[in-house]
Amino acid sequence: MLSQLPEQRMHWIRWILTVGWLLIIASLFYDPWTAKLTTPDHPWSPLRLSESCIQVQGNCLSEQPYPLGTTLFWGAIVPASIFILLVFGHELWRRICPLSFLSQIPRSLGWQRQFRRENKKTGKVRYELAKVRSDSWLGRNYPYVQFSWLFIGLCGRILFFNADRLVLAGWLLSTVAAAIAVGYWYGGKSWCQYFCPMAPVQSIYSEPGGLLGSKAHTSEQLITQSMCRTFLPDGQEQSACVACQNPCIDIDAERNYWNSLSKPETGFIRYGYVGLVIGYFGYYYLYAGNWNYYFSGAWLRQTDQLTSLFDPGIYLFGQAINVPKIIAVPLILGICTAIAYGGGRWLEKRAKSYYRRHPKELSLETIRHRIFTLCTFGIFNFFFIFGGRPLIQLFPWAVQYLYDLGLVTLSTLWLYKTWRRSPDLYSRENLANRFRKQLEKLQLNVSQFLEGRTLNDLNTHEVYILAKVLPGFTREKRHQAYKGVVREALEEGYINYSSSLEVLQQMRQELGITDDEHRIVLEEVGIEDPSLLNPDRQRSLENQIRLSGYRKSLERLLLLQSKQVAQGSLDPGSLQDSATIRSLRRQYSITSQDEEWILSGLAGNASSVKRAEFLLAQLSQLIDCYRVLNQPVLYDHKAVLTLLRENISHKKELIVRSILETLELLQSDPAALGLAQRLQQASPAILGEVLDQGHWSDRLPAAILQCLTQPGEMPVFCSLEFSAQATLGHLETLLLDQNPMIQAAALYVIAQLDPERSQAIARDQRHPFNSPLVKATLEQLLALPSNASAHPSLTDFPMLERVVYLFNSDFFHRMQSETLIALADRAEVRTYSKGDLITEAGDTCRELLLLIEGHANVHYQTGAEVRIEQLHPGQTLDELEVLAHSKSENTIVADSERTRILAISVDAFDDFLDHDPDFARRVLELESRQLQRFVRSMQSI
Repeated sequence: MLSQLPEQRMHWIRWILTVGWLLIIASLFYDPWTAKLTTPDHPWSPLRLSESCIQVQGNCLSEQPYPLGTTLFWGAIVPASIFILLVFGHELWRRICPLSFLSQIPRSLGWQRQFRRENKKTGKVRYELAKVRSDSWLGRNYPYVQFSWLFIGLCGRILFFNADRLVLAGWLLSTVAAAIAVGYWYGGKSWCQYFCPMAPVQSIYSEPGGLLGSKAHTSEQLITQSMCRTFLPDGQEQSACVACQNPCIDIDAERNYWNSLSKPETGFIRYGYVGLVIGYFGYYYLYAGNWNYYFSGAWLRQTDQLTSLFDPGIYLFGQAINVPKIIAVPLILGICTAIAYGGGRWLEKRAKSYYRRHPKELSLETIRHRIFTLCTFGIFNFFFIFGGRPLIQLFPWAVQYLYDLGLVTLSTLWLYKTWRRSPDLYSRENLANRFRKQLEKLQLNVSQFLEGRTLNDLNTHEVYILAKVLPGFTREKRHQAYKGVVREALEEGYINYSSSLEVLQQMRQELGITDDEHRIVLEEVGIEDPSLLNPDRQRSLENQIRLSGYRKSLERLLLLQSKQVAQGSLDPGSLQDSATIRSLRRQYSITSQDEEWILSGLAGNASSVKRAEFLLAQLSQLIDCYRVLNQPVLYDHKAVLTLLRENISHKKELIVRSILETLELLQSDPAALGLAQRLQQASPAILGEVLDQGHWSDRLPAAILQCLTQPGEMPVFCSLEFSAQATLGHLETLLLDQNPMIQAAALYVIAQLDPERSQAIARDQRHPFNSPLVKATLEQLLALPSNASAHPSLTDFPMLERVVYLFNSDFFHRMQSETLIALADRAEVRTYSKGDLITEAGDTCRELLLLIEGHANVHYQTGAEVRIEQLHPGQTLDELEVLAHSKSENTIVADSERTRILAISVDAFDDFLDHDPDFARRVLELESRQLQRFVRSMQSI
């Protein structure tokens, strides 16, 4: 709602509020005027002291006229901040908070701590902003640090600076100094994110969103909620985010909320805060022995606050308990915090236990969210029973009634809005918004279906329904739109390779995209930009915003420079050493890799051409790898080579398709024809297959299509002659692949050509080998004798051997690598001699058997006759009986001197069927084809 107020206007509002706040602090030192309003004989002031007795531990409190600084601060400013957080959300509070504003003084003056970075190769020096590292102690424990400061602050209020103006002024000024110091020491809003004691309060009342707050994940605005921003001389706003925290509440509060929902510190803060607030207000009663002490506001004007530190801190049933106040305050607040946290954990466990016994369509995250929601609703209304009450009671009863009614109404509306939120709903809205953006990029004619509305007016379900009825939304368009969603989600760190299948499941169901198509999209995206699938490179929305802010600043600077020299364009590289560029780098903490990526995309189609050239280079490498695998010296390792060849062929096909999509984007660009010629010369065979599969004749210009379909003047010559060093070099490139099967198989092939080199790779661990399959292969390589003259056989690598044979089998061929590796991990290999009985008719089928070496005969009993059929390596035995959990109707006998069987237990197979829907679907398809072949064979007899 208020997040879109212009930054220039908010800047002046912040100045006004900050000056007003500083004036209140100044009044704590000197205020000779407002005390007159509190004198008992003032003719009209509602703040005048009454002559009634306010008892504290049985004695009447002596009162004198007092300045109003503390009354305004505790009675109006603090309650107003809580109200703003629940109703308007953090997006208003963070933009007007004086402390947040003051913490940015070092950034405005350019006085922030920086780290010196020197490129050892080029000798160039650059400076980067210091930021709190996520893996540091503070980065891991900042919620507890902030809550501790909040606890200390509330204890300090009761003990030291509720009414003592000088102590309160010192506390506030020290907080201002701390905020400014943190602003110098760390970049971004590090004070707000990691230190401010108000931060836990903000998260409790403003997450997942305020009553009138906006939704960042469905917004079309590039600058959302309270994101750090600045305004340019022409009035336009620009992001100033430096990615100081991930995820960031300022960018998307709800995303931050769901991300932290299951963390233990979140429960501690939510439940602990409830007890802390109850303990804080309850202590006034425990101290004075009555509620009149608090509601009269006497605690705001108690001039002897410091003298009572060692007086009895608890007064119950007319009796003072001799526990010094300085001990009683933290003791009571600590006990209440601990009780509330324990009670919250107990309530959470009971609720989860109840829902497990009574299944409902609620996840554990939703259950916890609703408990948090009830806690926030309850503590908000409890807070306003006390918060600001000494001032509210000065108004007429009608005003007090409307005040209370308004608070309950607003908090109830917030409860109704927040109760319905869930992680799944947020995810669906998020993905639908991403999909809406992709539909806009496709420029489809949707006006006839929307009756005057736009795509932005459609809700989550309507977007998907529209996609299903659009006549121009072909299979290719659907694939392109889904690919755009996946790429954007990967870039922002919303998904990764392992989580994408689950997170995008609902979207695939809506669009009719299979799991296989999803994996193909992942492979295409990974080929176009391998870093997107690199698990060691952390991506985030915050980092994308940081880079986007730098890019926009750089583009604006280039535009201004070009206008100054009256030219149409300017080479970005010529400005790299200018003072302005260096300042921008420091401001956005830009690394050399960041700058290289940004500069590559500044000039129109240059980024598309560069991507196509990168893909062509990848294609050339894969072609060389494929030729290496066809050398005669490797013919004895057919099974492993088949695995590598098929995966490489699949990648070549994906690369060719991606290059064709780039040519479609470039259309008549002068560079397109040269790219098409290079593609045709590099891989004419696969190019022809891909062109036959898609409607490329309608998508590509005639000149490009002619170049692709007609052979060039130079004949394509594929040589299989490679030096030993070149062969090993090409095989080592396969170790960089994301597929662990390719990595392990490449290691095995390298070991056949050069065992010492393979062992050196295993020792160095230069590549990110994280898969159990690859780790097992490395261990086997290291276990080989270092001076062995014989090359290792596939049987020396049990895990890899099982994976290879599963891949080459008819039943499991083309299944996903994760499934094959998991199956191989739970399988075992058995060896039989000729004539040995493998299974006997009547036995219960407890295992799926795969013939991997030798031969076996199946004896079919058909009436009085026995028909014998020979099985060959790669075929499965009795798979239908395994799926049906029935008894075997046939006898299987080993028919070679060495027959090896790969056995997968029925329990393991059923586990995969239950937990992997894609695997179950693939098995059903395979069995359907097997059954059809069996029926046809029986009909021919």
